[in-house]
Amino acid sequence: MIVRSYLYEKLNGDVRCKTCWHRCIIKEGKTGICRVRKNEGGELLVLNYGMASSIALDPIEKKPLNNFKPGSKVLSFGSVSCNFRCLHCQNFEIAFADLDYSYLREIDPDTVLRMCIDRRADGVAWTYNEPAIWHEFALDSSKLVKESGYYVVYVTNGYMTPEAVDQFEGVLDAANVDVKAFSEDFYKKICKAKLEHVLETVEYLHRKGVFVELTYLIIPGENDSREELRDFCRWVADLSPKIPVHFSRFHPDYKMLDKPPTPVEKIEEAVEIAKKEGIEYVYAGNVWGHRYENTYCPNCGELLIEREGFYVYNINLVRDNPPKCPNCGYAQNIIL
Repeated sequence: MIVRSYLYEKLNGDVRCKTCWHRCIIKEGKTGICRVRKNEGGELLVLNYGMASSIALDPIEKKPLNNFKPGSKVLSFGSVSCNFRCLHCQNFEIAFADLDYSYLREIDPDTVLRMCIDRRADGVAWTYNEPAIWHEFALDSSKLVKESGYYVVYVTNGYMTPEAVDQFEGVLDAANVDVKAFSEDFYKKICKAKLEHVLETVEYLHRKGVFVELTYLIIPGENDSREELRDFCRWVADLSPKIPVHFSRFHPDYKMLDKPPTPVEKIEEAVEIAKKEGIEYVYAGNVWGHRYENTYCPNCGELLIEREGFYVYNINLVRDNPPKCPNCGYAQNIIL
């Protein structure tokens, strides 16, 4: 199914897409950076509406979202292509694929809702590749499942425009934004994008009341200096010290096979920097069994949510609104 983009303007035969921060100006017969929006006759058409490459029922912790609906199950959907060109992409099989990808299947919003019901999911996640790539389908489907009582989350590189975020108002419950580094040079060299726009999106999501968690994948020799990690943590703390941060362990992939896996000690160093800067919830990602997979009370250190990998073993909270620590009564930035 081909639909018109929900966010574009006409420019004397060209069109300007407003879905992501690239804001591509697209000439007749051409596509934007995402490769799935095409100018045909002065209209911006979306070529991947409902074209799914990946569908799976996941623990919400796999997104990763640790403070939003812990222990719940989320039905996850991905399509193909991306608006970044990350050299270390860990989903490159679909992020760099086009509409000839052999595993694509076409679904509609009603199918998304029916699958949620059949699989007894608690919510829907738009993930695996960048969800803004099929903004229109994600939005239509999200509205439908939201009306039926399911939650909606995004796992994103943070390149949605404010206009795209606005269209999800009252629909998008939570987002994990992948802040890939804290330098413009990294974004230009590694991702072919701009850090400033990612930060603007995070700040806008937070202001709009979307529950935000952040992931920072630490790549040895690229974005792992103490200074860069500290600058990132200070930016988060200034925005809100209650925003959960996941420092994730890198493994070599795609065109960055020359880099070693992140030492666990570097993950622990980043966690300590974050805690020193006042961030209340800090996690170690891709380090199975590490104590910083757990959630602790920022006030007294009580173990609140016990995890191993993506699995929750125990939730130790007073079920109030917001939930509170059973030891000291501190109100937690956690949505149960």
